[in-house]
Amino acid sequence: MKLPVIKHLIEFIEQNDADFVLETIETLEALTEVSSLKDEELDVIGELISNMYGAIEVDKLIKEGTPKKEALNGFMQRVLGSIDK
Repeated sequence: MKLPVIKHLIEFIEQNDADFVLETIETLEALTEVSSLKDEELDVIGELISNMYGAIEVDKLIKEGTPKKEALNGFMQRVLGSIDK
């Protein structure tokens, strides 16, 4: 996951709506079923999907009242913590 990408997606959600991101996730997930995709292409799609899910999670934290910076930092700490384990 890349924090700059998640930040950009958060701004997109704030200006538009989280439904756009959720629909994009569904579209990308459907694309993963194409049998002719190479592993590298699947990796890119997977990275995009994970960043979008991260942005959705951070958006939920912000809507629950967590300040944006704190929500972003807390989310990334959880992600890094789960990678270390």
